[in-house]
Amino acid sequence: MKNTTRDNTPADPSLIDSRTAAWRLLTVLGLVTLGNAGMYVVAVVLPAVQTEFGIGRGDASLPYTLMMVCLGLGGLFTGRLADKHGITPVLRLGAVAVAGGFAAAALSGNIWAFGLAHGLLLGLLGSSATFAPLLADTALWWNKRRGIAVAIAASGNYVAGTVWPPLVQWGIETIGWRNTYFLLAIVCGTGIFLLANLMRQRPPLVLAAAPATPGGALPDTSRPFGMKPAQAQTLLCVAGVACCVAMSMPQVHIVAYCVDLGFGAARGAEMLSLMLASGIVSRLVSGWICDRIGGIRTLLLGSALQCVALLMFLPFDGMVPLYLISAMFGLFQGGIVPSYAIIIREHFAPQEAGARVGAVIMATLVGMALGGWMSGWVFDLTGSYHAAFLNGIGWNLLNMSIALFLFWRVRGSGSGPGLPRGAVA
Repeated sequence: MKNTTRDNTPADPSLIDSRTAAWRLLTVLGLVTLGNAGMYVVAVVLPAVQTEFGIGRGDASLPYTLMMVCLGLGGLFTGRLADKHGITPVLRLGAVAVAGGFAAAALSGNIWAFGLAHGLLLGLLGSSATFAPLLADTALWWNKRRGIAVAIAASGNYVAGTVWPPLVQWGIETIGWRNTYFLLAIVCGTGIFLLANLMRQRPPLVLAAAPATPGGALPDTSRPFGMKPAQAQTLLCVAGVACCVAMSMPQVHIVAYCVDLGFGAARGAEMLSLMLASGIVSRLVSGWICDRIGGIRTLLLGSALQCVALLMFLPFDGMVPLYLISAMFGLFQGGIVPSYAIIIREHFAPQEAGARVGAVIMATLVGMALGGWMSGWVFDLTGSYHAAFLNGIGWNLLNMSIALFLFWRVRGSGSGPGLPRGAVA
């Protein structure tokens, strides 16, 4: 393994797919797990915050919505910053923001201060620094196993959703939510800052992506999918919104759906946990698949399978079937979002990866926020979650249509997604 100069000098191309890349990937997994804690603990602390501030459930839910919207917007800023200055300054900024956000939330005297701490600090600057830029960075360190590498990095988000809620619930019961938030500020902020020091090496300078199939021709990254970059980016962003409007229906409303069916909130929470745990498996398997068939084919496959799972919610509403369908949904949808990072890496200029991945991730988060609200709105209009599931299926079909169109453009051009494996500048 070659020694390389840190900071501004790109790594030696021989480090692609190396042990160095593997250690860096492990560091990324830790960073994503620490940096994405906020989006899950805010749901756990919601009842305590609602009681202390004397507000309704709707007002108590606003910090989550504000955080998700700001997280999406922040991905644009942190992605561009990473492209220009490297990932380490972005992570250090994120560490300070995460620590400051948890501390400010712990000191808040009303729901608006609590919400702003989550939106502006934890979302806009904190979590946004530890997701999209890290997916883009990871994609630049791998060729042969790029799909599984990006999937492992993205799985940190679901790992955070598995690890942090029970720990935070224990903290709330033991020392109160404010002291728990102070501990989160110390643990997450310090952890991110220390791990950022292991990320100082700039990625290897590469020309283009490796193909998912051997012998593929080098694509023109100035004309992704034979279109102007802005047009291709817009299509991917629309696809990101559409897939996550559909994805959010079960994720946001499964608990309420179970309450309406008479199964209780606890059963719904178990189904949600099963869904997220299955999502970890899905991301890893989808990454393995992506290494063999490429990003756009993986997106098309995941979208089609997600649509199948959504359709299964319509005829079956028994408790046991819902457990099975929830697990199925998690297994089918977990690989969709990481596939966008692979598509960007395969078809766009590598030097723009951070900003472009950040834009698509922002679109997926907008889709989650929009879908969660829209599903509730459809339910209020119709009094039925069946109509809300049909709405999600409609958005899913839009995503499938875009994925199919882009796949057709790749097939029609007669070119593979990138350079032969291992090709670098």
